[in-house]
Amino acid sequence: MTDLKQLEAELMKSIDAAKDEAAVEAVRVSALGKKGSISELLKTLGAMTPEERKQNGPLINGLRDRVSEALNAKKNALKQAALSQQLAADKADVTLPVRENALERGRIHPVSQVIDEVTTIFADMGFSVAEGPDIETDFYNFTALNFPEGHPAREMHDTFFFNPGPDGQRKLLRTHTSPVQIRTMEKVKPPIRVIMPGRTYRCDSDQTHTPMFHQVEGLVIDKGSHLGHLKWILEEFCKAFFEVPSVKMRFRPSFFPFTEPSMEVDIQCDRRGNEVRFGEGSDWMEILGCGMVHPNVLKNCKLDPNEYQGFAWGMGIDRIAMLKYGMPDLRAFFEADVRWLSHYGFRPLDFPTLAGGLSG
Repeated sequence: MTDLKQLEAELMKSIDAAKDEAAVEAVRVSALGKKGSISELLKTLGAMTPEERKQNGPLINGLRDRVSEALNAKKNALKQAALSQQLAADKADVTLPVRENALERGRIHPVSQVIDEVTTIFADMGFSVAEGPDIETDFYNFTALNFPEGHPAREMHDTFFFNPGPDGQRKLLRTHTSPVQIRTMEKVKPPIRVIMPGRTYRCDSDQTHTPMFHQVEGLVIDKGSHLGHLKWILEEFCKAFFEVPSVKMRFRPSFFPFTEPSMEVDIQCDRRGNEVRFGEGSDWMEILGCGMVHPNVLKNCKLDPNEYQGFAWGMGIDRIAMLKYGMPDLRAFFEADVRWLSHYGFRPLDFPTLAGGLSG
């Protein structure tokens, strides 16, 4: 009969030398498989006498049990070693900053934020929002707004015209949001209190101008509207938008075909290097144009200027965004640079409110 102690020593040595689970399995098969060394010894028990079986049975079964335990222990040790190695390789440096999730990384474009801020302020004053098409006709963009034939704004260097249609008329990309005023007066019976934010287009491009930009205009039509109302609305807007307790404004005579009288509005400011502070200082900055709606515009909208009067104003959304948030170049607004947006953008859930602060 095979020397059990020698066989056990050889098997234990093979188990200890196993480097992976495949090697352990090979030892198990060589010892406990159908034709393994221990399995062959167990087969001999049937041919033994009762006395031999009584003597050798416990020895062979004991060897089988010890080898099985050694095999299981080796498997567990290899699994634990592999797990420790994996954990060491996947170890996270908890001193590094946690990556922001998509909701935290996302940013609202400053133009969208400022439109929300402007809408919030005027909504608090009782204004609604009106919209219109970006592609307009000559009538809505010029004629109905009292632009005479031959006015410089009709020239190609200011306006993007389309090719003439079958009727010979050329449509165009609107040069201001004023056509929405005409469409609103055609559809809505006074009193009217609306603002009109949207995209506008002109042939111009430099540090403070782009071919596409954003405007917001306001319109009030009523029987008793006057310049005092206009002045109050603009003062309250500037205080709320620039988040200052008071502002000083001056109204300078100007000319716009669709208003009479027409004015440009300056707001008091203090220029310190590249920084502009509103509500203080001794300098002035022009921020918008305004005036009383021209009687001819009212007539073009089938409103009697002897019964109704009103006022309108307009300002560049991109420009007031630059002034409020210190952005030096308008062209960067439209370059889709994620680094710029990460710096100047707003968190998605920072909704502007008058009570909580417009800029969050």
